[in-house]
Amino acid sequence: MSDTTASLRRKIDMAGDLRSVVHAMKGLAAANIEQHRQSGLALGDYARTVELGLTVCFREGGHDAALGGASSGPSASSAVGAIVFGSDQGLVGQFNEVIATEALAALATRPGEHRVWAVGERVHTRLVEAGLQVEGLFAVPSSVSAITPLVGQLLVEGEARHSSGEIGELHLFYNRPTQGSGYEPARHRLLPLDDAWRIELAARPWPTKSLPEVPGYGTRTLQAFLDEYLFVSLFRACAESLASENASRLAAMQRAEKNIDDLLETLNRTFHRVRQSGIDEELFDVITGFEASQSGAAPGGS
Repeated sequence: MSDTTASLRRKIDMAGDLRSVVHAMKGLAAANIEQHRQSGLALGDYARTVELGLTVCFREGGHDAALGGASSGPSASSAVGAIVFGSDQGLVGQFNEVIATEALAALATRPGEHRVWAVGERVHTRLVEAGLQVEGLFAVPSSVSAITPLVGQLLVEGEARHSSGEIGELHLFYNRPTQGSGYEPARHRLLPLDDAWRIELAARPWPTKSLPEVPGYGTRTLQAFLDEYLFVSLFRACAESLASENASRLAAMQRAEKNIDDLLETLNRTFHRVRQSGIDEELFDVITGFEASQSGAAPGGS
């Protein structure tokens, strides 16, 4: 036989060890999903507060100078900028392929030069292989607390390029969670600010009867709210990408766990069959030997 009981036992032990690793990774992914979900809920409350502040500022009007490049349209010579969120680690199924395909398809509709920044080595590799020139590579945050420093770096990079006119638009591409453990690609134009969005905010009803006012330096207040809006938009994109990454990893680990369980079942059946076959052979040898000894002893005893 190609497999002995000893070799099958080794395979069963190795599969069991691998299942333990997969089970641990599945538990970690599930915990990370909850962590990023909670951060998203907290961020949603803060985002609504920022939008309320912008609602007041936009109602005041007269802040076009303060908006500056944040709301101005791109020039013909400006490049299109994009930040693509992916993963550093594997075992995430089609996570990076999905968002890379979305970014490539969207950028293909935008004429001119493209400036791309990748968050994650895996998605960076796919973008480069597709022929895009990637300006920079950023590491994926390992925790919620590590998102803020990354967002700060991206804001400095993006706003500097946009203010100088090097890029006319800045888009975000990321996967966002859906119902269950799924996710879908998402796209958001970060800069310039959308005029329809500004009009919608200015027309939004105030939640209380007392309408607020912006005293003194309205321009400075608006700029502070705009900075927070850009921060929230990037933070949300990163947090949702991380939640989606862990959802994809959880699904991959669940598939791996099922495959290992199926393999263990097959190995155990084979092990018991081989062991039983060995026992049967030993019994056959004993019976054959006994019968041979009996037939050899018969003539002498008559």
